[in-house]
Amino acid sequence: QVQLVESGGGLVQPGGSLKLSCAASGGSLRNYDMGWYRQAPGMQRELVALFSSGGTTRYADSVKGRFTVSRDSDKNTVLLQMNNLKVEDTAVYYCNAQWRLFRSEFWGQGTQVTVSS
Repeated sequence: QVQLVESGGGLVQPGGSLKLSCAASGGSLRNYDMGWYRQAPGMQRELVALFSSGGTTRYADSVKGRFTVSRDSDKNTVLLQMNNLKVEDTAVYYCNAQWRLFRSEFWGQGTQVTVSS
């Protein structure tokens, strides 16, 4: 069974940067779409960034130009570089892996990102 573990969250001031990491163990994710989601209190979970198995990326409008998602398939890792952070970015960030053809999906436990002065 694949396990995803996020790391890199923490407290940062507005305008600051953080890099989140999602490390996978138990199997290769080369055939999976890798996504970063976030959920703030009282809000629905939303897709922040996606890096598909085919190498394409897409971002939520609210983070486009500030966040960058990348993958290192050899290390079975997906990263989310977060720049120019805003208070509105405060949320728990989750790593997700999905192979839709076989209805296979995995979630990480989440990492807290707090943007505050």
